[in-house]
Amino acid sequence: MAISSPGIGSGLDVNGIVSKLMAVEQQPVKVLNAKEVSYQSQLTSFGTLQGALSTFQSAVSGLTDASKFTSITASSADATVLGANASRIAMPGTYSVEVDKLAQSQKLVTAGQANITSAIGVGVLTFDFGTISGGTFNATTGKYTGASFASNGNGVKTVTISASNNSLLGIRDAINQAGIGVTATVVNDGSASPYRLALTSTNIGQTNSIKITGGDAGLSALLGQDPANNAGQNLQETVTAQNAQLKVDGIAVSKASNSISDVIQGVTLNLLKTNTSSTPTTVTVARDPSAITTAVTAFVKAYNDINKNLSDLGSYDASTQKGGPLQGDFAVRTIQSQIRRTLGATIPGANASYSNLSTIGVSFQKDGTLALDSGKLSAAIANNSNGVASLFAATGNASDSMVSYTSSTANTKPGSYSLAVSQLATQGASVGSAPAGLTITTGVNDSLSLTVDGKSTSVTLAAGTYTAAALALEVQSEVNGSSTFKSAGVSVAVTETGGTMTMTSNRYGSASNVTVGGSGASNLMGAAPVSTVGVDVAGTLNGAAATGSGQYLTGMKGSASEGLKIQVTGGAAGAGGVSRGTISYTQGYAYQLNNLAATFLGAKGFIAGKTTGLGASIDAIAKQKEDFSAKLV
Repeated sequence: MAISSPGIGSGLDVNGIVSKLMAVEQQPVKVLNAKEVSYQSQLTSFGTLQGALSTFQSAVSGLTDASKFTSITASSADATVLGANASRIAMPGTYSVEVDKLAQSQKLVTAGQANITSAIGVGVLTFDFGTISGGTFNATTGKYTGASFASNGNGVKTVTISASNNSLLGIRDAINQAGIGVTATVVNDGSASPYRLALTSTNIGQTNSIKITGGDAGLSALLGQDPANNAGQNLQETVTAQNAQLKVDGIAVSKASNSISDVIQGVTLNLLKTNTSSTPTTVTVARDPSAITTAVTAFVKAYNDINKNLSDLGSYDASTQKGGPLQGDFAVRTIQSQIRRTLGATIPGANASYSNLSTIGVSFQKDGTLALDSGKLSAAIANNSNGVASLFAATGNASDSMVSYTSSTANTKPGSYSLAVSQLATQGASVGSAPAGLTITTGVNDSLSLTVDGKSTSVTLAAGTYTAAALALEVQSEVNGSSTFKSAGVSVAVTETGGTMTMTSNRYGSASNVTVGGSGASNLMGAAPVSTVGVDVAGTLNGAAATGSGQYLTGMKGSASEGLKIQVTGGAAGAGGVSRGTISYTQGYAYQLNNLAATFLGAKGFIAGKTTGLGASIDAIAKQKEDFSAKLV
């Protein structure tokens, strides 16, 4: 059979015809490529939108805290005498302050030693801190006569001195490394025995004077310091511990610190030097409008930025006759309309005078952006800064001064909730049945086993004969000094009335309890002490029972007040519930937009739905192209 070649002798360009036919057959692939490019462009655009929404959410979430909108400043007329700063709970006003004395810590020095390396003695040094009172003080000798010492109840500390650290330098280092609230240094006074150990209490105030006991004869001869024992003071006091003494608007005040935050509510005074009654310093507390202005300006910018992103992606520009990459997309239109609808609505529960953005000078422009009227905003801030804050943040305000808003959840509905309290929270306590024995004997009645708020520990009281008040302080000091209790945040207050002891947990509620056992229990608390467990606060919000835990009431699940948490610190209570006013709770624009953005960006939101769909379409096109290429081959 003869071999022939296509087109030979026919004059036909068979290869060209085949190439053109294949080009026609490949047209669907070009269509698929174009679709893929379009989908990839949209996917990129939704990525851009996702980033813009994330930036928007970050901006508004920072404004959901009411503290961003409420700033109070405090200033001193003489910054060399004292500094002042204020928190958001401070009330505007002016105060006259006279500083008579600054708080200071006690300083003690030992007798001089010939050198710093000779052995002095060994043993366990016990440091206690408290108040020296009564008697007389000789400024020349630095010693007390006829004085008494009362522990401050914060726990004794110990330092062990052994043969490895029993020199002056070793004792210095051991005290400093122990971290007991005392710093030690060695000074050289230039005398024949020049080396003296100087001790300084790290805590200032008159309740932090130092008492030192323990050690062998050599160690005690150097460091024994009992202010209540005329012959037991082997150190010289060079600086006396004292409280700050000042007058605020003529009221005498004594505080154990030069940083005082509990005299003027919400204001901290930092004392620097004394002044005289003829030149009192004025402290001025005032609202700072700049914080609110900054926050509102940031809010307006955050909206305008996201609005521009949405418009650029989804709108049509008639002048250029071009549309954005997501022009007409349903998700983009919905996101933009929901944000605008949120900003156009009023805030439920807000102050009637400040219930929408226009009331504080924020309004929509023709181009869809927001503009800020600074003058109108300033007037609103001056009139009611809390009202302005409630337009943006999630916040609550109680009409009763002993009730405060704490927090809320996403399920809490905005509105005004009436509060009725049927029971106030109490603390667990153990009350003695007879006056305490005031003599503590080692191995006889010095051991206590305690359970407080579900945590247990054992302590040993220092032997000695006490007054009832001093014994109460000793017990409180030992109990609160327990490492078990410290790590668990457990503490007690020990008081005495007519010599009968009461030990009270510092916690409120049904988890608060105190029981006392051990060899010293009957001596301290009597034969039949009475222990009572604390109770939780109880009440209703809008007539619905709320959940009590300690001093906190939380709205019940399923109610409008679900998750609304308030603190009741005192006031009236009774069977059936005593009315305690209302708690107004609002969810401002920043709070709502933060939640809205979270919905858009969530796993089931618009962005995730669109990107998932586009990704699936791109994968499908790739499969179609693969199948079609195989067919063409």
